[in-house]
Amino acid sequence: MKKMILSPVDNWTGFIARITVGLLILPHGMQKALGSFGGYGFSNTMAFFTETIQIPWILGAFIIITEFIGALFLIAGFATRFWSLIMIALMIGAILTVHAPYGFFMNWGNSGKGEGFEYHIAVIAVALIALINGGGKYSIDKLLVNGQKN
Repeated sequence: MKKMILSPVDNWTGFIARITVGLLILPHGMQKALGSFGGYGFSNTMAFFTETIQIPWILGAFIIITEFIGALFLIAGFATRFWSLIMIALMIGAILTVHAPYGFFMNWGNSGKGEGFEYHIAVIAVALIALINGGGKYSIDKLLVNGQKN
């Protein structure tokens, strides 16, 4: 179980996939948790989650923490397979609760009422690669399982 979750595979594919997912998600987590990059911060994001899209507060807090802390853990390569699976679930949830009504395409021209789900599909695809391959090179997972340097 430890090897499956921590993924001791030493490859570049896992490394690139986990760094990519982490770097794609982290700014969104920072917007929600800290108010960085024009985000609304924890309190206002929680208000949006619970009042506007009406999800339970515990799920809203989980989303914020996952996008912030989970992304950092992916970048570090800690429990890569676990966090990849969580990110996939998070993206599916975002599609189903918010983005599906707006179709596939992102709203680049700001001409629609919302954003489509193409970004979410891309994140799911890369997270699947990290889920299958594990953390790869330079991951904490590898250090924990093998006790070796990357």
